[in-house]
Amino acid sequence: MLRRGFLPSVGNLLAFEATARHGSVSRAAEELNLTQSAVSRQIQQLEDSLGVSLFSRTRQRVVLTDVGRMYATHVRNTLGELSDATRQAIALSGARGVLNLAVLPTFGTRWLIPQMPEFFERHPDVTVNFGVRLVPFDFTADPFDAAIHFGQPHWPGALCDHLMDEECVPVCSPEYRRRERIEVPEDLTRAILLQQSTRSTAWAEWFASVGVPIGNALRGPRFEQFAMVAQAAVAGIGVGLIPHFLIADELASGRLTALFPQSLISSGAYYLVYPEPKAEAPLVRSFRDWIKTRAQQDPSSKGMSVDASARSSSG
Repeated sequence: MLRRGFLPSVGNLLAFEATARHGSVSRAAEELNLTQSAVSRQIQQLEDSLGVSLFSRTRQRVVLTDVGRMYATHVRNTLGELSDATRQAIALSGARGVLNLAVLPTFGTRWLIPQMPEFFERHPDVTVNFGVRLVPFDFTADPFDAAIHFGQPHWPGALCDHLMDEECVPVCSPEYRRRERIEVPEDLTRAILLQQSTRSTAWAEWFASVGVPIGNALRGPRFEQFAMVAQAAVAGIGVGLIPHFLIADELASGRLTALFPQSLISSGAYYLVYPEPKAEAPLVRSFRDWIKTRAQQDPSSKGMSVDASARSSSG
């Protein structure tokens, strides 16, 4: 339980934070629309309540002490969180439910968010907040109700519902294909291979699946996200090995062309993950049912028609 005696007034904290940020009482007073004496008085009240000096005062200047510097960092973060929480509370007035969802950035922007209008039509009073997380996290420490996860269905303390597999296809711009005269898989041994940093073995697995030896499958520029790989391929930098459902628009518009029917089924898959205690929470259950159905129905998540014998045996 928080003791009231250890909670300074917000007004005193605002005066302190503004003065610490500007290094000036007068500038803090101008920002807060107060007099300099009022700001000085609030800072003095804060120092008296803490029993420490937060500033050293020399002539017209105020300089944070070591304690003041430490305290300013925490106060700034706390005021920021309080401001964010207040804005969210105002924004959610009238909402019947809030779902905080952690997503993978490319999955979120390329597939999930374009699908969301359908969910909101069915649940008009629900607000979904999106955050980015690239690796598994502790649901008890992070304020999320669910997450989109790629990999294996393993997440401590959480349940994993399969959404879709990841079928990667080699693609490039039509101009790059003409320029490099790419006609058969062997031609890719001399092409620039665009690498996705979390799929470091993907190109080696793809070349092995089509029976083409390659000396160094790791050569080529590396990118942290598939969205960057896709953009690099559209720009004509090289050839990317990208999940079909993430580039459906580029393939349909002709900005990218699929080079060969052989694809690579990744060993990992996409999952909706949520804490076990929230498995039957109405909002989590509604979102789970919707996204699983949407993933199953979306033709772009089915990839391309390929000969099963050409797929990677490793998944």
